[in-house]
Amino acid sequence: MTRELNKWAFTLDAQQCTGCKTCMVACKDKNNLALGLRWRRVAEYCGGQWMPLPDGTFMQDVFTYYVSVSCNHCMDPICTQVCPTTAMHPDENGIVTVDQGKCMGCRYCEWACPYGAPQFDADAGRMTKCNFCEDYLSEGRSPACVSACPTRALGFGPWDELEKDAGSQPDIAPLPDIKITTPCSVLVPHRMSRTQDDVTGTIANPEENKDA
Repeated sequence: MTRELNKWAFTLDAQQCTGCKTCMVACKDKNNLALGLRWRRVAEYCGGQWMPLPDGTFMQDVFTYYVSVSCNHCMDPICTQVCPTTAMHPDENGIVTVDQGKCMGCRYCEWACPYGAPQFDADAGRMTKCNFCEDYLSEGRSPACVSACPTRALGFGPWDELEKDAGSQPDIAPLPDIKITTPCSVLVPHRMSRTQDDVTGTIANPEENKDA
């Protein structure tokens, strides 16, 4: 597998993410997304319990943290593999976009993507997804979600450089196994983060994260 030159990637420092969802709002506003379409979502993952001790007191292992997720413009994007019309495709910078002229709205990409990144626009009858704010990038600007983040938890840059600085990519819940698509994203885990196979926590806002 060869890496594209100038491959863009998002970064998330989960230690800094407060779950404010400003990134979600900025994305919807910039792209004028219809009701129900959320190209970026924020999952609140929480769990744990209070446990009684022999002396009558209690201890707890309660945890909660947030993970902001959009399309990862993966190195091995399964959405492009299942698209029967080649509408779903990566450009020269590895940004995966939808050719609306070719898309027939079959939703294969939506069902295949473990992140639920491609989303169906019922009014248009076509698939939609994050395009990394390509128009902003061409103007030397940051993606809307990155610019809006009040704690600077979100960032972006060339994937090779970001990955080199951050080290190995962790598998954390509630995200899927990174080996499925090799996501082009760099994540700094929260100190309370659980591993990808964790079964002790749940997504507290499932209505906003159907596929997270």
